[in-house]
Amino acid sequence: MEFSHHTGLALADVPVLALEDFRRLLLSRVADGWRVLALFGLPAGGGAAGLAAVCGRDHDGRLAFCRTAPLDRYPSLTPDCPQCHWFERELYEQWGILPDGHPWLKPIRFTTPPGAGRPRPAPGVTDYFQVRGEEVHEVAVGPVHAGIIEPGHFRFQCFGEEVFHLEISLGFQHRGIEAMLAGGPDPRTVHFMETAAGDTSIGHSLAHAAVIEALSGRTAPPRGRAIGRAALELERLANHTGDLGALAGDVGFLPTLSYCGRIRGDFLNMTALLCGNRFGRGLVRPGGTAFDVDTGLLRVLAGRLEAARRAAFGAAELLFASSTVLARFEGTGKLTAEKALDLGLVGPPARACGLARDARRTFPQPGAGARDIALSLHDFGDVYARGLVRRLEMEASLDFLDGLLADLPDGPTRELLPGRLPPGRLAVGLIEGWRGEIRHVAVTGPDGRFLAYKIIDPSFHNWFGLAQALRGQQISDFPLCNKSFNLSYCGHDL
Repeated sequence: MEFSHHTGLALADVPVLALEDFRRLLLSRVADGWRVLALFGLPAGGGAAGLAAVCGRDHDGRLAFCRTAPLDRYPSLTPDCPQCHWFERELYEQWGILPDGHPWLKPIRFTTPPGAGRPRPAPGVTDYFQVRGEEVHEVAVGPVHAGIIEPGHFRFQCFGEEVFHLEISLGFQHRGIEAMLAGGPDPRTVHFMETAAGDTSIGHSLAHAAVIEALSGRTAPPRGRAIGRAALELERLANHTGDLGALAGDVGFLPTLSYCGRIRGDFLNMTALLCGNRFGRGLVRPGGTAFDVDTGLLRVLAGRLEAARRAAFGAAELLFASSTVLARFEGTGKLTAEKALDLGLVGPPARACGLARDARRTFPQPGAGARDIALSLHDFGDVYARGLVRRLEMEASLDFLDGLLADLPDGPTRELLPGRLPPGRLAVGLIEGWRGEIRHVAVTGPDGRFLAYKIIDPSFHNWFGLAQALRGQQISDFPLCNKSFNLSYCGHDL
């Protein structure tokens, strides 16, 4: 059944399909250009679950939902629809629903499915793909790294310096956030959203707010929506600036590395002006924002944005004008548009392959002025393209902020929503975070509480894109390729 991301859907209106019909419908939608936005287990009591899928269509922003009765196995969708492969692995480990014929069924987070009776494997204890042959060797990196970063294990199968295959093992800090969200919303819920991925507090908070508003049938006031969108673009600017600096550092280009570290702090400090927290915690709430801005603060922000624009573009110009930098960026970690399409990539890695995917334009929030955002595309699919898309998006965000802050809507910043959500409904929140499309799907039970809550961080799709980008590369290119994606461990290890 088709619906809008603004309104949600009554579960009673959605038929329970036979497995064959569910499979046929999902694959036919993908063949017609729809994307699988979420594939998850819909609880049915007693530890059982049925399959539930949300698909989206980019050219008109339509959504579609379908579901099955509870089941314990089904023919895998992955051979016909590769973008389902990570979802199916997750379904198996969470619910014990076996996708027969899945080509690489192994844990992604090392969790125990409810009622499955299978022992929980220790983090990292799993089989790994192996390449055998004379002079083939294996390099294992992590999960503990030299830098102050989260844990993740990378295993390279190499012939000399050439990478045949990179296998990425995550889930070392699985927190079980989705399981704790069941039965909500409650006072903990917003905290979980702001910490799902700490560098994306605004993005995940906005996606959650969109879900609650769609379930409630309410819309945030224009002023509150605008302030939230301003914070989202500041979050994008801070992280894109940091990424350009890190890319410069990975090739030893110190001027841009040094400048961007400071400029990133400038953007974070602007967010702190809005709410007192550099990462935006406490700002976004369902129904709008908890803080307002006065005319004096708007003048301060406008001045700081102009100074940061000059500094950021100067640092980026140094980077992209350097022939030695371009020699390392161009042609490194290349992905084709076909591969990105098959894997369901999102965000800058997808747009760097020429895929026009941006939830700000496809699934805009009401009153957000989202269609003023220019779509930043490239088609080389390499490190250079992923870096350049970030640079172009910074310009688009700054232009958007200039217009938004100069004409901020009047009125309240927040509408108080009903204390109880309607029962038996489904809603989807779609926000274009700085890493890409953030998706939240909520289903309420008969009591109006969350029966299921699904979070899909953009890293969920893009980690396997990084593995594909390393094939045929030199192993020394891994830090550069990794930073050009800059994916989240905790956003994946929910």
